[in-house]
Amino acid sequence: MISKDLAKKIRYIQIYTSKAVNDSLAGEYESLFKGRGMSFSEVREYQIGDDIRTIDWNVTARTGSPYVKLYVEERELTVLFLVDLSASGAFGSIRRTKNDAAAELCALLAFSAIKNNDKVGLILFTDHVEKFIPPAKGTRHVLRIIRELLNFKPSKTKTNISDAIEYLGRVTSKKCVVFLISDFLGEGYEKRLRIMGKRHDLIAVSVTDPVEIRMPNVGLIELEDAETGEIIVIDTGSKAVRRQYEALGTARQGVLQKLFRSIDVDHLEILNDRDYISDLVRFFKIRAQRLRK
Repeated sequence: MISKDLAKKIRYIQIYTSKAVNDSLAGEYESLFKGRGMSFSEVREYQIGDDIRTIDWNVTARTGSPYVKLYVEERELTVLFLVDLSASGAFGSIRRTKNDAAAELCALLAFSAIKNNDKVGLILFTDHVEKFIPPAKGTRHVLRIIRELLNFKPSKTKTNISDAIEYLGRVTSKKCVVFLISDFLGEGYEKRLRIMGKRHDLIAVSVTDPVEIRMPNVGLIELEDAETGEIIVIDTGSKAVRRQYEALGTARQGVLQKLFRSIDVDHLEILNDRDYISDLVRFFKIRAQRLRK
């Protein structure tokens, strides 16, 4: 049984994201992801004009006549969300927490997916995998995913992206569209991220709060690391302190961007204090244009 507040929040996200999908996103999703996969269908005898790269040499050798492989377009995709629910995601300085932003983003993408008859699955993780919802279709299934994202209480506080990636490799062998959604505060995941990027259509989504980039002038404050419990006191009234803080935040973003470029993984940055639908549509357009080249 879910609370009235949670039910209201789920209903709001359903209405908000469904409208966004119908107004802006569904066409971009379909143009980007549909028709990119091809699966083997059958073989037939070679005909003049066929691409010699499609010749099935095993059948050709067995029959003594050249045969080519025929492929059909894969119309059904599997979309998987790997969502980081470590304690740092519970932070939010203005409109919502980073976890709330992640839930809304997943809802947008999930409703786009089921509108195109695709399957959607979910992996929630901290420093280990907390929950796995196998891919399925339908509005009821998407609402379950949203409910879990909003209501799930993780047992741990820290982050282990590498273990989540390894778990994904164990539960699926089929190529999927994977959205890895995190603030990427963990370490040591680069190698496995590179491998996952080769096996799946991977998009890394970093969720950031504006205070993590730019600290306002509010005097002396205590900052607690949500994952380790470490507390420090900083003087935000100092311009030098704020400049140093901003430089560290900017440098961290630059390191992430460089990492994703180096392993050829698409990267979408989300700020949890603003409506990011236009950012998502723009990202899809740019990505689609690049893939068509």
